Amino acid sequence: MATSKKTTTKTTANAKGKALVIVESPAKAKTINKYLGSGYIVRSSIGHVRDLPVGGSGTKASKDEEAGLNREQKAQRALVRRMGVDPEHDWAAVYEILPNKTKVIRELKALAKDADKIYLATDLDREGEAIAWHLKEVIGGDDDKYSRVVFNEITKSAIENAFKSPDKLNIDRVNAQQARRFLDRVVGFMVSPLLWAKIARGLSAGRVQSVATRLVVEREREIRAFVPVEYWQIHTKNTAAGEVLTLEAVKQGGKSLKLDNKQAADAVVSVLSSADFVVSSIDEKPTQSRPSAPFITSTLQQAASTRLGFSVKKTMILAQRLYEAGHITYMRTDSTFLSQDALTAVRGYIGEQFGGAYLPEKPNFYGNKQNAQEAHEAIRPSNVAIKSSQLTAMERDAQRLYELIWRQFVACQMTPARYQSVSLLVAAADIELKAKGRTLIFDGYTRIQPPAKSDDVLLPKVAVGDKLPLTAIEPSQHFTKPPARYSEASLVKELESRGIGRPSTYASIISTIQERGYVKLENKRLYAEKMGDIVTERLIESFPDLMDYAFTAGLEDKLDEVAVGDENWKVVLNNFYHEFKQKLDTAKSSDGMRPNNPTNVPEIGCDACGRPMQVRTGSTGVFLGCTGYNLPPKERCKGTKNLMPVSAFAFDADDESAEVHALLEKKRCQLCNAAMDGYIVDGGLKLHICGNNPDCEGHLLEQGVFEVAGTSNDAPTIDCDKCDGQMELKTGRFGAYFACQKCDNTRKVLKNGQAAPPRMTAIAMPHLRSGRFDDHYVLREGAAGLFLAASKFPKVRETRPPKLSELRTIKDELEPKFHYLFDAPDVDEEGNPTILRWSRKNAEQYIGSEKDGKATRFALVWRQGAWVKQ
Repeated sequence: MATSKKTTTKTTANAKGKALVIVESPAKAKTINKYLGSGYIVRSSIGHVRDLPVGGSGTKASKDEEAGLNREQKAQRALVRRMGVDPEHDWAAVYEILPNKTKVIRELKALAKDADKIYLATDLDREGEAIAWHLKEVIGGDDDKYSRVVFNEITKSAIENAFKSPDKLNIDRVNAQQARRFLDRVVGFMVSPLLWAKIARGLSAGRVQSVATRLVVEREREIRAFVPVEYWQIHTKNTAAGEVLTLEAVKQGGKSLKLDNKQAADAVVSVLSSADFVVSSIDEKPTQSRPSAPFITSTLQQAASTRLGFSVKKTMILAQRLYEAGHITYMRTDSTFLSQDALTAVRGYIGEQFGGAYLPEKPNFYGNKQNAQEAHEAIRPSNVAIKSSQLTAMERDAQRLYELIWRQFVACQMTPARYQSVSLLVAAADIELKAKGRTLIFDGYTRIQPPAKSDDVLLPKVAVGDKLPLTAIEPSQHFTKPPARYSEASLVKELESRGIGRPSTYASIISTIQERGYVKLENKRLYAEKMGDIVTERLIESFPDLMDYAFTAGLEDKLDEVAVGDENWKVVLNNFYHEFKQKLDTAKSSDGMRPNNPTNVPEIGCDACGRPMQVRTGSTGVFLGCTGYNLPPKERCKGTKNLMPVSAFAFDADDESAEVHALLEKKRCQLCNAAMDGYIVDGGLKLHICGNNPDCEGHLLEQGVFEVAGTSNDAPTIDCDKCDGQMELKTGRFGAYFACQKCDNTRKVLKNGQAAPPRMTAIAMPHLRSGRFDDHYVLREGAAGLFLAASKFPKVRETRPPKLSELRTIKDELEPKFHYLFDAPDVDEEGNPTILRWSRKNAEQYIGSEKDGKATRFALVWRQGAWVKQ
């Protein structure tokens, strides 16, 4: 405690006669600190400092406050306390200091007390404006002491210009952010309990996230209803000018060629096999391809996904680091605008590096979409002269993202690429065949930003009337494909095109719908989970406006109007809440939201009592439950059977037609013709359930022997690696896994259907006692490596990372794969004990150190087979 006081006194003394600059990120503070003189002190709030009650844990009401209230009124008061906002009393809100920010606030208050001026330099979007407002409210003091500064890039000139013309807080933008926060709170806290009561426990709803889920669910339903149709294509291989030319049959008798089956294809093959192939026409014309606009948030996320394989979340994390380090402009924007300084710099660079042929006479300008929220610049490098190889302090993936941004920025101001396109028609009897190709004449912008996929084909030189000898005929069977599933990037594109969400919200929307278990990401495609399907259907029925795409987009527009002062934020909130509350009250009634009713499957009996089973859908997935569950307690039966989705083991990630093959193999519901989902009940029983269940009761039972990928037995079991028992295939909240029937051993199932490698057997450490509980530690292996847990875990919930010195006491018991750990030191340079830690951000094992119970900055990272000083 003495050390803390000493530090505060020192920083306060340094603040006298100086200006305090507050940003939200330590990395940002470090970067701009070097651009400001000694008259400034730069500190970070480390993100938000206060919020509405965290986790719904508002302050409890006293007995006096609840005196005279009926049950319904008490419930409403409790709900308001958990939400932190009262929609029925002029949206009164209660903000709380975040638990881990008390020390930060204490330091900022101490510095602000003696500072001559306080500059709030948080990000330039609405969330940054809101953080600045919260900081001002928490720190307090004279309003005239505060100024707001914003900058689109963290460079010396941008920082200096921002501090030359500071502004005041924009309360309209703050209110727009508050309105968004309050809307999301009301929907989440008031609809989620309804879902618990009507459908299943543990569910939740969100104003924008539920609409995003609807997009994925509706695509799932389109795929489920899609019936693949067979068609055939015929290609030929011909000799042309000494080269092989591939032709496609496109017409017969002057009409488009449509081949529905093998017999029709064979008839065409018969004609082609005896015909002469003669060039009938050659059409050549120049074409060009213009460069795309510089990146905005959504297009950066899409390009990073396509070209680099990054998730939306990873892209934004890396972009944030690049911005805070001063390498790129602000990364949350929907504007393609480029400043005059940026245009001058990049045009000069293009002229010097590539010559005048690559530089257009005038700069290229790109239009913005309607109602672009922020008048910011596009995402670009802060300095076009800096290459990615020069960013030595950044991790490799951040360098790759910077390279992508840099190339897009330079390319957007270059000349078009020019091509010579050729269309070749060949006649064979009454059949017309075609070949297309194009040749690059001038590379233009593609010199710096090559296309993600090249479709350039160089056709051999031929003339009209030339005969092309036939070498092979290749008929091929195909099936029409269902609509493509969304990827994270294409879902962002769809949200943007519909006006749903804004640049700062895309990443959180995509993450949230997956974390809630409504959508899963597999092979870079988004799949709607069954519970996501059910919740979406019920919300559409009970809250049509809330789930309507146009209504959600219109609400975003209203928030935009609040941000520029054209709308009163509380009027917007009241208008929404009035209709929403009426729909909510109706949905709560007995004849309101439809419950999640089970589907009877009388063909399967309960192992415990013999009663018929039912298909039930819970937050953990689809399973069979006994019909006796709803009986009185003394007669109740809780028997269940696991249902393992067949699709979890049949998906081939390398097969582009996997979706079509899966649909062809699925049985069709006799009631609604939708594709049915197959589930293995045991090794000799498969249950097919309508994809529209529980709204459709269609089901079909199939008996036989069903093998599951990754198992050697007919039944879905494998040998236990810890005892002589068998591990049975099950499904849980986090997917498929094997669980031993004799011991408590479990193993995950990988995407290829194989069981995950077994983890280390826990090692008891009775000599290592807990300091908080009457218990000792056990060393376990988790997803992030080794950790210590109380032996009575989870009853005693205590875990911590192990010290290297503690691991040495059981070195002989540890598997050889962990012996590399002992090449690291037990103490740092100051003699503090070293601790084994895992970096989620970088997915790396590292060694930290600890002093007086607190982590220090010492770090050795395990990279490429060696401990490297960080």
